Amino acid sequence: MSQERWDVVLRFLSGPLSFQEDRVCRGPVVRMGANPGPGGLALDGYRGLDDRQAVITAYDGGTVAVAPVGTNQVRVAPHENVDWESIQILRGPVYLSPGEVFHLGPPNRGVTVQFVEARRLGVWEQRRLLSDASQASPEVQPSRVEALDAGRGVPKWFIPAVAVLVLFIGGGLAGIIVSTLGRKPIELGPVDEGQDYYARVDMTEVELDPALMDGLNQPFHDFVMKPNAERAKWKALSKPAQWDPVFLDYVTRSVTVHAKAYAFWERLEVIADDYEYVTKALRKKGLPEVLAAMPYQESRYGAEETSAVCAKGYWQFMPETGYRAGLDVRDCRMEGTDVRFTPDSPVPVKNVLKNAVYVSRNGDRYRCKIKSCSVDERTSLTRSTDGALTLLGEAWNDPMIRDSGASVQITILSHNAGYDDQRYDPKKRKRPTNLLPAYRKHVEKVNGGNHDPLFYGKNITCVGKEYEDVIGKGNTTCGGVVPNQSQHYAYSIVAQHILAVCYYARNHGDRDAFKPWQRAYDRGKGYCRNLGIPSREEIRARMGR
Repeated sequence: MSQERWDVVLRFLSGPLSFQEDRVCRGPVVRMGANPGPGGLALDGYRGLDDRQAVITAYDGGTVAVAPVGTNQVRVAPHENVDWESIQILRGPVYLSPGEVFHLGPPNRGVTVQFVEARRLGVWEQRRLLSDASQASPEVQPSRVEALDAGRGVPKWFIPAVAVLVLFIGGGLAGIIVSTLGRKPIELGPVDEGQDYYARVDMTEVELDPALMDGLNQPFHDFVMKPNAERAKWKALSKPAQWDPVFLDYVTRSVTVHAKAYAFWERLEVIADDYEYVTKALRKKGLPEVLAAMPYQESRYGAEETSAVCAKGYWQFMPETGYRAGLDVRDCRMEGTDVRFTPDSPVPVKNVLKNAVYVSRNGDRYRCKIKSCSVDERTSLTRSTDGALTLLGEAWNDPMIRDSGASVQITILSHNAGYDDQRYDPKKRKRPTNLLPAYRKHVEKVNGGNHDPLFYGKNITCVGKEYEDVIGKGNTTCGGVVPNQSQHYAYSIVAQHILAVCYYARNHGDRDAFKPWQRAYDRGKGYCRNLGIPSREEIRARMGR
């Protein structure tokens, strides 16, 4: 005696598998869990699931059911847009109709999966079905198997087979290692004027749907973790279980804040040409694309932006740093003196706020004294970008940083806190908060001599009032090894790039630099589809108001 075999087609709505095509799972029994055993569907990089979470049975196209293993959490709903907290936990098997959705694990973790269809494939011998059933352990005792009756189109022979399954179906029938978060990402978009950028976020003030973090797994992987993994030749870094959770959490919250501000999207429209130029330059140099957001963080791609320590231009180079990058900066006029300043050292003086001749101080307030320079290539996008990529390449190509598993974030931080000034300083003075010595100290004293891909998240230690209190008081690190001025630097850059990619893909996708983004992220299941990206027409209309 034989029967037709039915396979189960599932669509993952959260986690790494949401970026892939629908998964065809071989029936008649689909075991789902973190470690479901031979033939089960094991999914790396998910949280909140038991080794044997649930099981789907499919013995006919009209009789597909999902059941929990033991007391594990399984919920079923007609569609994905529900509050899983309000959905009752299953106590036994329940039929699934095409399009229905089930959630495995706790509502704020686990995975959300849509049942697409049961697919007939060939002939499946009944003895194989009974063999599969007999291999299941008796850990699961579904309480409503009688719901699977002939009234749903079940053949007559099905009842005895179900009886066998009831006795033996088990925890080995578990499935899908599930994702960090269970619900489909909320749609973000501008809601008020806001600011053109936010230097940092207060974790206590940003309201965040946890599902958004799961939705941003794709860009975080592509722009941060994939380059890290390839650079370090550390394949496991591609899996979410190895990612820096603090870093990702801050990125997600920064995305939330920036996405709500019309001013941010308006600025992206204005600087489209410049963003394209820098993106092309990074690709040509083999540097991570995410670095294209650094001039946005530094100056909003402004040529004349100047800081209190006389950092100027698109990339905000201090005079000495610009000199080291090969930029021509000379004959600068300073207020209060007829003496002209031209940098002749590749590194700024130690404690710039107190010791630099071009900084004035009034109490706790600091101001750049330089009014203008006869030549200043820091205001040239092409020249300053060439210089920036040269300096960023120093960190990116350093062997220790390369092997760290955190080379993208360390390279970003090096632009703010320096890479390793000692090697360029004529007096060879140590700069312990430059990124190379800071990372070396972290590895040796904190991480037992081992490389640490969680380095950045572990060193976001200055938060809230503690962060505010130490501004201007030297390289205070709040117990970490990264200076307070740099701790809230990298995650904002990653967040801005994640959103810039979507804006340019959707509104300027015909440009050479942005075409790859349009194909990868603004079509199909690309992450941009879940974000409320404003149109160019909407933004231009607002700008012309």
